Amino acid sequence: MRNLFFALLCPFLIFGSNGPVPSKIKHVTVYLSGAQITRTATFKVPKGSSEFTFTGLSTGIDESSIQISGLQSVSILSMAYNINYLEKKLDNPDITTLENLLVGYKSNISLLQNKIAGLAEEELVITSNRQLNTAENSFDLEKVKQISTYYRQRITAIRDTMFKINQQMASINEIVTATQNQLSELKGRPQEFKGELTIKFDADNDAFLNLNISYTVAEAGWVPTYDIKSKQLNAPLNLTYKAQVYQNTGTDWENVSISLSTGNPNRHSVKPSLETKYLNFIARNTRNTASRAAKRYPYSYNPTVKKVTGIVTDASGQPLPGCAIVIKGTSIGTQTDFHGYYTLPIKNGEELVFSYIGFSTESVPIYSSVMNIKMEEDAQTLEEVVIMGYSETSSILKGRVSGIQDNGHSSKSEDISPLYIIDGVPVEGFQEGDLAEDEIASLEILKGDQATAIYGNKASNGVVVITTVTSNPMDEMTNSKFVIKKPYSLKSNGDITTIEINSFTLEATYEYLAAPLINENVFLVAKLKEWEKYHMLPGEANLYFEGTFAGKTVIDPYTVSKELNLSLGIDPQITVSRTLKNDFKNKSFIGNNKIIDKAYDLEVKNNKSTPIALRLMDRVPISQNKEIKVEEINTNEAKYDPIKGIITWNLNIGSNDTAKTKFSYQVKYPRHKSISL
Repeated sequence: MRNLFFALLCPFLIFGSNGPVPSKIKHVTVYLSGAQITRTATFKVPKGSSEFTFTGLSTGIDESSIQISGLQSVSILSMAYNINYLEKKLDNPDITTLENLLVGYKSNISLLQNKIAGLAEEELVITSNRQLNTAENSFDLEKVKQISTYYRQRITAIRDTMFKINQQMASINEIVTATQNQLSELKGRPQEFKGELTIKFDADNDAFLNLNISYTVAEAGWVPTYDIKSKQLNAPLNLTYKAQVYQNTGTDWENVSISLSTGNPNRHSVKPSLETKYLNFIARNTRNTASRAAKRYPYSYNPTVKKVTGIVTDASGQPLPGCAIVIKGTSIGTQTDFHGYYTLPIKNGEELVFSYIGFSTESVPIYSSVMNIKMEEDAQTLEEVVIMGYSETSSILKGRVSGIQDNGHSSKSEDISPLYIIDGVPVEGFQEGDLAEDEIASLEILKGDQATAIYGNKASNGVVVITTVTSNPMDEMTNSKFVIKKPYSLKSNGDITTIEINSFTLEATYEYLAAPLINENVFLVAKLKEWEKYHMLPGEANLYFEGTFAGKTVIDPYTVSKELNLSLGIDPQITVSRTLKNDFKNKSFIGNNKIIDKAYDLEVKNNKSTPIALRLMDRVPISQNKEIKVEEINTNEAKYDPIKGIITWNLNIGSNDTAKTKFSYQVKYPRHKSISL
């Protein structure tokens, strides 16, 4: 404000003693959010003190980011960045064109008006001459007829011509009105102000400088996208890595060299400060307000997204119908349908908020037009849950372990401590506080037969399975920089320019996948290896298989460890069915228990002309209460994970052949209680 006030009082100093210096954008490094602009200016600095102003800069410059190089032996005495509100607006070529058109239209109207005036004068002369001849001469009848015919024909021709000219003038006047309205609209648009950098130099001698001026701006960025093409099964994938670049900095980038960086200079980079925590007694009714570690999302906002679709599921993959999705900061939202799907047009806002009763609310940047969300259960509202994510160690362990102990029947003198499994290793003597809150990645509670079946008699008091935090994939990925070979021009209008970064071939293995419990379709999946070396970022991918567009997917390398799995779409030539057998007894009663027997038949039909390898998946529910027992599990030689309850069959099915399999289990629980199967 002080600089601007001074400039208003002394306008002659805005351009300094040596006047304005033109500069040109030479190079732009575009970050995921923001950009660094490098300008060049060539000029002569005289001996002694001198002041130069570099004009035409962006108005959104981060002043602290301004850097000057190429000074040689010249020193900078002072530097000030201002917005020039006084500079006369440059002529808009659209305004000039419209003004020239108006001049032409008005010239045509004047010519037509001259014609009308001439015709009116002729009509007046004819009328006056007719009256004069009538008064001074006497004509015979034939002569009168001739004169009358001439007057009638000429007067009619004059008035017809005047009528047509008036029609032309009316049409031109309509065009003039429309042009004037358009001109008024253009002239009434807000002033596009420019930034100026005024530098005061001190030189021992005259110097000829080739100065580089660099600074960062916010209104720019790029979004990664991919084209993935597979010609046929068992063939390598061709992956094209592209960038959608946008900028609205107030200055056009004309034929500039561009680099793309995976870094984000706007991301908060101040290190956390961990202070001492002091304990003291508090009142029993005082609410525990201990803070939780901030959940970090590596995604960047994608301003090109106009509509988001996706599916919302729980941790087991089941869809969540009725989940509320709202654009953060607005009242615009929607809900998932019965199958967990949602569609939401995006007009304003940069984040979506997902909320569902009994689950933690998720706020995720709008990074893609396809956003599939897996919700996590909230331990504060559900009694029997698996607690995932960062949590406060003492609050988790105290609440969950006491829940195990309360269910036991041991006396106070007996050891009722649960068994602790830390990263797969049993740990004796573990106590609350042995792990800091930021060291826990996940925590799982096992009770009753589920615990003893896996860990033996040592787990009779329950098991606490803790997985500690390892390095985050995002931390392992270094910032990469892609140098684009040819120059580009980008207008400052927010439009998208697609730039190809690279194209490469990836070895892939293919398999078909079916999980009829969730989706009664068969999906073709490609597994990619050695994808890490290409520094891929989360982004949308257009999928092409056998020359046909197969749809869109999202590549999210932050959630992948070794293999990157891509769904290439549904193959309608392979069908799968899952049928509940009716010859099993349901809701039988033995004593105080209910017994439910479940048995399913699964069938896969390969209608293709080639054999296929298919991974078929289903599941058996896992009990988290000792009163609920899942027994007599028969998976028909399938691979079974007793921790997660997942069943997997690896099937090889011939052409036009059918594969059948089945599985069953039994559930027992108190007859006076209810469960959801």
